Amino acid sequence: VQLQASGGGLVQSGGSLRLSCAASGRSFSEYGLGWFRRAPGKEREFVGSISRTGGSTEYADSVKGRVTISRDNAKMTAFLQMNNLKPEDTAVYYCAATTWAWERRGNSRIYDYWGQGTQVTVSS
Repeated sequence: VQLQASGGGLVQSGGSLRLSCAASGRSFSEYGLGWFRRAPGKEREFVGSISRTGGSTEYADSVKGRVTISRDNAKMTAFLQMNNLKPEDTAVYYCAATTWAWERRGNSRIYDYWGQGTQVTVSS
């Protein structure tokens, strides 16, 4: 599967953005999806995940209550809705896909396929 993330941009603190992750290739519904981010000078960080059917989501404590992950398997697209953005949310955001080890979905190493990343910048 190939992934392409989009929707990033510059937003003021308190604003919202909706990132998309469009897939092509092998059946999208076979993959669990994760969103990660990497801020300048920091390690890649788990943001959240969504199961293959979309019936289960999980979020990092740093974004919980401000972020919602969803997916539309028919359109082979996933979404990361981010609200009440803060300057510390500034990072490159990546979507990733995996078919295995879902019990370790917060670990970037289980994801076999990655999108190219989209920059989110939150100004104070």
